[in-house]
Amino acid sequence: MAKFKYTAIDAQGKQVTGRVDAPSEAGARAKLGGQRLMVTVLSQEGGGSPAGGATSGRAKKVASFFAGNVKQEVLTIFTRQLATLLQAGLPLLRALDILHKQERTPAMKTVLASLCENVQSGNNLSDAMGQHPKAFDRLYVNMIRAGEAGGVLDRVLDRLAMFMEKSVRIQKKIKAAMVYPAVVITVAIGIVYLLMVKVVPSFQNMLASQKGARMPPLTQTVINASNLLTEYWYVTPVAVAALVFGIKILFRSKTGKKIFDKVVFRLPKIGPFITVAAVARFSRTFGTLMSSGVPILQAIIITRDTMSNVVLGQALSTVHDRVRDGEPLSVPLEQTGVFPAMVTSMIQVGEETGQLPEMLNRVADTYDEEVDNTVGAMTSIIEPLLIVFLAVVVGTIVVAMFLPLIELIKHMTGGG
Repeated sequence: MAKFKYTAIDAQGKQVTGRVDAPSEAGARAKLGGQRLMVTVLSQEGGGSPAGGATSGRAKKVASFFAGNVKQEVLTIFTRQLATLLQAGLPLLRALDILHKQERTPAMKTVLASLCENVQSGNNLSDAMGQHPKAFDRLYVNMIRAGEAGGVLDRVLDRLAMFMEKSVRIQKKIKAAMVYPAVVITVAIGIVYLLMVKVVPSFQNMLASQKGARMPPLTQTVINASNLLTEYWYVTPVAVAALVFGIKILFRSKTGKKIFDKVVFRLPKIGPFITVAAVARFSRTFGTLMSSGVPILQAIIITRDTMSNVVLGQALSTVHDRVRDGEPLSVPLEQTGVFPAMVTSMIQVGEETGQLPEMLNRVADTYDEEVDNTVGAMTSIIEPLLIVFLAVVVGTIVVAMFLPLIELIKHMTGGG
């Protein structure tokens, strides 16, 4: 028997720590799950491999490495297929074996082999999935655990598949909407760079050979920028790399991420869109967890951890503490000032009628549709703005080059 240190959340939503004896990591998770504890951190004392584990340390490392490459679309298809097989009456191990044999993605095939081995050894599916955190996040694992505890794994998998399918659909729509702006911006940068390093120097040489040609301030500014790009060409890649590196550091720091999220929320057009998308994800995640039988306090914490927005995450932490103290969910949600009034009102109705999960899913459906409409509206606005921006930038460079020619022509004709 090995000793494991754990940090977990109990049914009352409080964080607890302790030690547990178990033959393996999966056994420790199963033991703690039986005590209605949601494990957040689990590590073996002494750092050795647990005796009697379902998989060797090397196998876990290989599986973990490949699990990091499992795409969301692949995981969504697996979830839907597993739900369908279980609803058809197949035993879990048989269903996993079928999916393992037909899987063509190396990453997912490795993970499925590990799941089959663990389940065949007597471990729960949730514990087996918990060994692959890069493939199955906390939301996924805890929903599977709730389904196993309630004996409704097939229904939970069906809900989870629907949740993932809708999430993937929204992500694809947003990405598709961003393709056109990204292409236009890339082309604009390429055209401007080409003008500055090829065309402007040619004009500069021609103007330098003409006596009496004056350089207007706009022309001189463009020429100076061109000289900077041509003489110090190495500055451009260094500046781009520094910008990318700086943005990564900003997003990795809690303070920087918090400032960025607050600023984004206040931006016109973009702020409301971010709010709508975040509320849709919150409602869908929270409603799916509640429908699957996850206790409300644990559901709030899991939902908070899946939110990428720091502002919403902090708001949900406050909501969790107040719900733990006995307040209804709708009251602290409304007082955070983050969630729209329509959302808190529908949640209040759901609490009063005992249909909170159903009401949350309706809110999610409503806001998913609003996300679709907002993406279309933003795309229609962005396209002409980008075209105007490109025309202004290129036009400014062209005008700057022709201004001295006009002055030169006037000088030669005796005008001015």
